[in-house]
Amino acid sequence: MRILIAEDDFASRKAILKFLSAYGECDVTVDGMEAIDAFMMAIEEDDPYDLVCLDVMMPVMDGYQALKNIRDIEREHNVSQSEQAKVIMTTALNEEKNVKMAFDLGCTVYCAKPIDVEKLRDILNKLGLTE
Repeated sequence: MRILIAEDDFASRKAILKFLSAYGECDVTVDGMEAIDAFMMAIEEDDPYDLVCLDVMMPVMDGYQALKNIRDIEREHNVSQSEQAKVIMTTALNEEKNVKMAFDLGCTVYCAKPIDVEKLRDILNKLGLTE
């Protein structure tokens, strides 16, 4: 599995990377703009990401904007819905309006911080991303 992690907080980034490394090859970015660049490069190289973990609150471009761009890139490259990257939004923002906005933009799962690795493992299993 190919995984993109977009997380500006060092401790969170390290924890997510350590956990997800067991499931596949991980690339890490520290803001939304870097995430978009990495996502676009992967699509253009015909080696797209299977999973994207996006923090909501990041510098340069937040997770919502990054998610919108990711879904736009997939549409522009005629990626079928079944082939789209699974996107897990990670955030401390759990108000209903934030959750609704994330799903409206095309996120697959909304995951509260701090990240519970057992919960994350269950999410990966439910998404069919584990072996």
